[in-house]
Amino acid sequence: MTINTVSSTELAALVVEAQNAPRQRKNLNLHPTLADPVQRLLNAFEPGTYVRPHRHDDPGKWELFAILHGRALVLAFDAAGSVQERHELAPAGAVQVIEIAAGTWHTLAALESGTLLLEVKPGPYTPSGPQDFAPWAPPEGTAGAVTLERWFHAARVGDRAPC
Repeated sequence: MTINTVSSTELAALVVEAQNAPRQRKNLNLHPTLADPVQRLLNAFEPGTYVRPHRHDDPGKWELFAILHGRALVLAFDAAGSVQERHELAPAGAVQVIEIAAGTWHTLAALESGTLLLEVKPGPYTPSGPQDFAPWAPPEGTAGAVTLERWFHAARVGDRAPC
């Protein structure tokens, strides 16, 4: 195949899969293998899903997100958990595409049901290690993670994570 397409039906099905998933998110890889030098994927995620604040410390590991549907929030933090930047993404909003520099502590949160992002980042895929997660952010699946995810929605520049 020389052209890869994703239909509106496939996008809608991805959103439904995220809504029904225990973690409230689902991705669809567009790249053929995890070793691909350019990782391209669609991320569907719902309000309440927790993306633990993390960074990609490798100097070449930036991330780019483009919003396709819904609304999302991107927060950037300093090493102590204080919000340095807050950006809301929406298809008709002021920010529709965002690139996060390597080494930036960050998270994403869904602000509306049916939120769908296109993500592009350098490959190959490497799993995150403990050093990649913010030490002040609780692990996924804990009560503290639920509290922090809710805090993301109201957090403003200068606020410090309540962990």
